[in-house]
Amino acid sequence: MKGQDILRQIRSDGRTAMLPVIVMTADQEAEVECLTLGAIDFIPKPYPQPKVILARILRTIELSEDRDIIRWTERDQLTGLYNREYFYRYAAQFDTYHKDTATDAVLLDIHRFHILNERYGRSVGDAVLKKIAEQLLAAVADSEGIVCRREADTFLIYCPHRTDYDQILQQASVRIKENNHVRLRIGVYSNVDKRIGIEHRFDRAKLAADSIRDSFSQTVAVYDDSLHKEEVFTEQLLEGFRSAIREKQFEVHFQPKFDVRSPEPLLHSAEALVRWKHPELGMVSPGIFVPLFEKNGLIRELDEYVWREAASRIRSWKESLGRTVPVSINISRIDLYDPHLPETLEAIVAEYGLQTEELLLEITESAYTENSGQIIAVVKDLRDKGFHIEMDDFGAGYSSLNMIGTLPFDALKLDMQFIRNAFRERKDTRLLEAVIGLAKALCLPTIAEGVETAGCRRTEGKLPFCG
Repeated sequence: MKGQDILRQIRSDGRTAMLPVIVMTADQEAEVECLTLGAIDFIPKPYPQPKVILARILRTIELSEDRDIIRWTERDQLTGLYNREYFYRYAAQFDTYHKDTATDAVLLDIHRFHILNERYGRSVGDAVLKKIAEQLLAAVADSEGIVCRREADTFLIYCPHRTDYDQILQQASVRIKENNHVRLRIGVYSNVDKRIGIEHRFDRAKLAADSIRDSFSQTVAVYDDSLHKEEVFTEQLLEGFRSAIREKQFEVHFQPKFDVRSPEPLLHSAEALVRWKHPELGMVSPGIFVPLFEKNGLIRELDEYVWREAASRIRSWKESLGRTVPVSINISRIDLYDPHLPETLEAIVAEYGLQTEELLLEITESAYTENSGQIIAVVKDLRDKGFHIEMDDFGAGYSSLNMIGTLPFDALKLDMQFIRNAFRERKDTRLLEAVIGLAKALCLPTIAEGVETAGCRRTEGKLPFCG
């Protein structure tokens, strides 16, 4: 074989491609071709002194080792893809040399990868990651796209704009044992705005991917204006939280609860409901900001704010009306994991000169289904300290008759939709009557949300609402 053919073969084989090669030949005309084919040095005849050759060999070894160090630094050791830091650098270089090229930022991740590792073992998980890496590289190689393994099960792609991401997803799909395919999803920030930082472009791709996290039918999502508006809106709410607490933008409204067993409804207690009167956005629904604050860990601070506002109002009513109007406050699932929750509530009761039974605690039915042993222990502790517990949203989808008989609570609060469904056109209240009858048999007062009309309050069956 000719030396040039050997060079071609070395470079085409992944096992030898990184070997440094020095060409020594009498053919001085071959220098440019050999260097182009990947030779690291070229020494023509007549050869220089042996010391010169040795020095050049040692220099070649040094450069090769330096190159390997750089490669190990910039690459993910499992897949051979760029790591995140170097990927962002090369993406910036891609922009420099392709200023006018429409480009996509793409994020691909594996659904519940940790379960795959637990079920099949780390070696199978590693094999899946390497296979996906190979397929993604092959998919974008023709367009000079670059690929990165950002973290355990997440890959990033930066490439010229394309629309065949469903096909790329199929190509990257990996079959594992029992003929199961690994579930993948892709988020695409298409035709990126290059005025935005590289990392933020992939934040947008992740936002798109997260929007289909719970979908079994949709596997590719594209970032669009609606996601952008939602992102901006979310950031505005998060940024405004501290000032909203400080300036009392959160308004606590008190929804009355009536005893409807008498001829005329009698005020029994109230429920504290929080609303956000934002100075720029107007009234913001709690259905928007409560889940957001639960996700970001701010809900505990908001809850305590509401608890104090409720305690203050109970105290004010006692002084002005000469009677107690108990108020129900919401205790979120996150609050229940706070080891200091009982002490915090006792401190609020003492600060406003109240009794524990005047501050009623609402805990959603769904909260009991998550780590129920720990939650039940906390609730029992609160009851031992004199607090009354109301199970909120019963009938919203988690209901179990076993829950009524075994969980620690003092009143059952039926979900509004459960009530309204019973009073639709057919007015089929049999299930509602059965639940209330069971609660009554267990000496549990029943609170019905959404009883707003006379027809709902008094039916022919005279439902035994206890409170």
